[in-house]
Amino acid sequence: MSHSLRAARLATFVYFSLCGTLMGTWVVNIPAIEERVGISHATLGGLLVLLGLGAFLGMQVAGRLTDSLGARTVVPVTGVLCSAALVLPGLPREPWTLAGALLVFGFFNGCLDVSMNAHAVHVEKAYGRPVMSAFHATFSVGGVLAALVGAATASAGLSPAAGMAAMGALGIVIALVSARALLPATPTAADADSAGQVEQAPAAERRGISGRIWILAALALMVMLCEGAANDWSALHLKDVLGAPASTAAFAYGTFAATMTIGRLLADRLVARFGSMAILRYGAAAAAVGITIVAVSPWIWAAFAGWGLFGLGLSGCVPQLFSAAGHADPSAAGANVSRVAGLGYVGMLAGPAVIGWLTHFVALNHAFLLLTLLCATTAVAAGVLRTESDRTREMAHGGH
Repeated sequence: MSHSLRAARLATFVYFSLCGTLMGTWVVNIPAIEERVGISHATLGGLLVLLGLGAFLGMQVAGRLTDSLGARTVVPVTGVLCSAALVLPGLPREPWTLAGALLVFGFFNGCLDVSMNAHAVHVEKAYGRPVMSAFHATFSVGGVLAALVGAATASAGLSPAAGMAAMGALGIVIALVSARALLPATPTAADADSAGQVEQAPAAERRGISGRIWILAALALMVMLCEGAANDWSALHLKDVLGAPASTAAFAYGTFAATMTIGRLLADRLVARFGSMAILRYGAAAAAVGITIVAVSPWIWAAFAGWGLFGLGLSGCVPQLFSAAGHADPSAAGANVSRVAGLGYVGMLAGPAVIGWLTHFVALNHAFLLLTLLCATTAVAAGVLRTESDRTREMAHGGH
């Protein structure tokens, strides 16, 4: 294995961690920003639509730019711009200016997210074994770091703008320093075949592949809707529903992100042993149990346990969906990943907004029961990831 490939993998880890840290820094500052601007949960839910909308638009733009200019150019540029935009949501005192700030930050976050995922698919193909979940684990590491820093700055009385500006400045440096190690070109289809992960489809089967991609995209929408809801409402749940102080509430998201990290660090090995279908099915089922605990429990310790199980269950779901899309058809890997990621970000957009809208009618914790339903649906539909290896494994187990 070449030094350049190992360096590219390390750089991909860095960009995933950076993206998670930037988003996590916004997340842990949500309660303070909501109070500063003077808006309700329902209004915040509406404003968060713009964050998701910006991310979705950014992904469409970055997908085309990555195809034409290459990930080595697009990833660091979007990393710098996303870092610079992080300070914007910490500055407004009016809802309309916060709306604009969230749209801009979301746009550049979406650009970074889709371009680094496209690069991650290239690296996974070159490695010839599952590595996607590990990349997503470092995104979660970024969320944990952001939660720790956010709790410390909240306890110290530092303003959201100051903390977010400092993190953004650090992000700019990291994005620039890591750029040289990225892969200079997309691996060829032959490289992908040698990895043993791609099943080339004849032209007659392309339509079937396209239909499967849209099913994967629909599942990504549901799973990422759940993730988005956890990102934007977990801290507020502990603070407003269970009465936890802000410094404690920040660790609700931190717990979710930590278990996401643990699950994703383990997922690649589990995928190699049990298959991606099993990871999606049983992970989504566990997530359904976890969020149900959050919805019904009156105790802070149980809420932490529920958020932790929710994160652990969801941890392997998105990487499997992205990886399956990228490997379904080597000739259209980038386009397929963009479709799945794009619709997934519609879920990220819808999750916070739908939960916010539901708070008009039910308590915040009871609104989380919608997530239970989505996780259960994902578990039932996980068969879309069934491969020949899964069928062979099932026959072998049946034979025993």
